[in-house]
Amino acid sequence: MTFTFAEMIGDYAERTPDAIALAFQGKRTSFGDFHDRGTRLAHVLKSFGVSAGDRVGFLGKNDPVFYEIALACSLLDAVIVGLNWRLSPIELADIASDAGLTLAIASPDQAGLLRIETPTDGPLRIISTGAELNHLLEVAPSTPIKSTTSPASVLFQLYSSGTTGRPKGTLITNANLAFTQASGKLLYGMDSQSVNLVPSPLFHIGGAGYGLTTMSQGGTTVLSPDSDPVTLLRAIEDHRVTHAFLVPAVVQSIVRSSELANFDTSSLRAVAYGGAPMNETLLLEAISALGCEFIGVYGMTETSGTVIALSASDHDPGGPRAHLLRSIGKPLTWAAEVSLRDPNSLAPVPPHKVAEIWVKSGQVTPGYWNQPETTAAALTDDGWLRSGDAAYMDDEGYYFLHDRIKDMVISGGENVYPAEVENALAQHPAVSEVAVIGVPSEKWGESLKAIVVSKPAHVVSESDLVTFARERLAHYKCPTSVDFVSELPRNASGKVLKKDLRAPYWEATSG
Repeated sequence: MTFTFAEMIGDYAERTPDAIALAFQGKRTSFGDFHDRGTRLAHVLKSFGVSAGDRVGFLGKNDPVFYEIALACSLLDAVIVGLNWRLSPIELADIASDAGLTLAIASPDQAGLLRIETPTDGPLRIISTGAELNHLLEVAPSTPIKSTTSPASVLFQLYSSGTTGRPKGTLITNANLAFTQASGKLLYGMDSQSVNLVPSPLFHIGGAGYGLTTMSQGGTTVLSPDSDPVTLLRAIEDHRVTHAFLVPAVVQSIVRSSELANFDTSSLRAVAYGGAPMNETLLLEAISALGCEFIGVYGMTETSGTVIALSASDHDPGGPRAHLLRSIGKPLTWAAEVSLRDPNSLAPVPPHKVAEIWVKSGQVTPGYWNQPETTAAALTDDGWLRSGDAAYMDDEGYYFLHDRIKDMVISGGENVYPAEVENALAQHPAVSEVAVIGVPSEKWGESLKAIVVSKPAHVVSESDLVTFARERLAHYKCPTSVDFVSELPRNASGKVLKKDLRAPYWEATSG
């Protein structure tokens, strides 16, 4: 049944008001209190002029306030814009400008990053979480709000860097997010007694969207502002966590932590992993160390989360189906139709042929904010999303990722578009040409390497360029290494052959 986020929370607030909806740093919030705070916040936002279609920013590490803003926005038919606290002030200003933000709610330690002038109202209005926000909620009315929000209304606007370097705001509707209810039950095996750990940042769909899986069952969502192993292990023990979604880099930090044996993780029933490739060695190690089920998931912001998954029953280490550990699984029949299409002819391809993943689903975004050309390039007229990812399918219908058609690099679960990094490095006076690629990283899955052609008579070092990039970009976007070459390989039309640049670094990991 399609619902709006406000309707879902309102339903649990009425039926199970005392059930714990959110847990955070020792504080537990019931569905009844959650709905009350969200309603009060809607009145606060309305008093500041927020109305249907307006964007409200949130800047801060994982905090229940994010979902309270989402609830308030769902009541007002407004949109919450997740702001990445790892970005530089310049990058945040670009996103705030693109979204047309006039108001943001930010943690006190992050608010200083929002040094932004809005087009019409001067400085961006910022409400600090904590004392300021709590005071506003205490004096705000709690009277019910008659919402005009529909399932088709956009609720989340989540940003990634576009292929040209321009921020790209993916629109996610209440209806897109409604599928988390089926996934929570059918894929993850969640119910009202489940306790779900969410350490992935809420400006990502892997945090914001995944967090709704247990919430939609009436269970408890545990938010963690940090992903260090001790913090997560303590949360698992203290809250008796049953489910979690972890990117491979976090899985590795937990299972290889010297502190693992000091915590009780026996409550864990299932760990979902995704966002970056998980090598077999680490997966086997994690299964052994945590002793719970593992579920591999594939999706993207544009699909509002998971559309293909490798179920727990398909994890068969050491068995006759062990090869499936390299698979991303099968499409979720209740959520999506998936097709492999030749990127040139756009025709479906047979099993074992590498082609582009296309997805048709009620989870698929209606498009990108104010970017009709980018939207048209990604979404076909008959409702298919072109993922830009390449894969093949075996005879049993299991999908295996082969490579990315697009040049995007996934480092530690973060999507990085080389064009943005190249644009930044190209500003250095000693750089003539630059290409950025992803290379293997044991810790992060991939790390960024810059291949640079220096200008004649200019001397520049690897450390100079890394520092230069870090002054302009979030650190996770910056290259960790630089190679200097005399020229970049190009095809007949002058396009840099990144496949040739990547090949030497990935050959050792192939097979």
